[in-house]
Amino acid sequence: MTEDLLVATRKGLFAVDSAGAEGAPRCLGFLGDPVSAVLHDRRDGTLYAALNLGHFGSKLHRSEDFGATWKELPLPAFAQAAPGNGADAPSVTFIWTLEPGGDDQAGRLWAGTLPGALFRSDDRGETWQLVEALWNQPSRSDWFGGGYDEPGIHSIVVDPRDSRRLTVGISCGGVWLSEDDGATWQIGGKGLAADYMPPDRRDDPSIQDPHRLAFCAAAPETLWCQHHCGIFRSDDGGRTFVSIDNVRPSGFGFAVAAHPADPKTAWFVPAVKDECRVPVDGCFVVTRTRDGGDSFETLTRGLPETTAFDLVYRHAFSVDDRGERLAMGSTTGALWLGRDGGESWSLLSGHLPPINQVVFCTA
Repeated sequence: MTEDLLVATRKGLFAVDSAGAEGAPRCLGFLGDPVSAVLHDRRDGTLYAALNLGHFGSKLHRSEDFGATWKELPLPAFAQAAPGNGADAPSVTFIWTLEPGGDDQAGRLWAGTLPGALFRSDDRGETWQLVEALWNQPSRSDWFGGGYDEPGIHSIVVDPRDSRRLTVGISCGGVWLSEDDGATWQIGGKGLAADYMPPDRRDDPSIQDPHRLAFCAAAPETLWCQHHCGIFRSDDGGRTFVSIDNVRPSGFGFAVAAHPADPKTAWFVPAVKDECRVPVDGCFVVTRTRDGGDSFETLTRGLPETTAFDLVYRHAFSVDDRGERLAMGSTTGALWLGRDGGESWSLLSGHLPPINQVVFCTA
């Protein structure tokens, strides 16, 4: 068995030896094309890659042989006859995230897109259905874009205890919960706070910008949220959150990784807020809490100490199944491996294209 990191970049999909052995990243396909999302479905070993080709539209591909060959799949799409769409149905700008269904849902895939729509496939991406119950929420008129012009779904959490339970993060549309496989939805996120809104709407759950949601696999009720306005934790599956205050060097960022076995442990990559979006004081660091957010450690060993301008996107931060190794890819094309829970870091590659997502997998 070969352990690999899948690295989705602005110019192709790459695999890198996550054991840290020598060897250049190898391209698994789509050289020169922006790969917006990648999924390694551990249920059957299949790879999925979503492309954002701009003027040429979005694409979706599947590989049964770990990237040796690829099959193009239909892209999730809005039906012209869907309620409220009429002749002016929107189009999918790109797929922001792909997630597998539960182990009891063979063939089930979920796709979160820009604009903020959730799609479901029950045949490994051969066909897709819009989850209309979420799309038709009355509060959708309040949703808006963060870094993009449109709201988008970037976080999809499937409860490993009950695959019908879903939690979705939308920028900027808040946290949404379903107990019945997406048939009905309720808004969560009570306790999140949006400082970019007028005071009377600061606590409105429908306009929150949860940059990323991550859950502890062993305790799925614990959700960590890297929000535009700080770090938050939920202990009830996303219904309510508590603010984690006084985080240094910054509570702002995009990425969060949750320990798979310890609900009190999570990692973040801090940055300067809003339009600047660079490491604080030019120091590229990772922060870690091991007590539920009461305190944080700043992890620096092996990372650049000064004059660094790396930014880590939402999906470009990942932890392995044991909670021992982390992978981190930056907008400057640097790929880092953290060992011993992030105590030390090494540069696996410094010359990749800007990195959108990293995924630990075994092929």
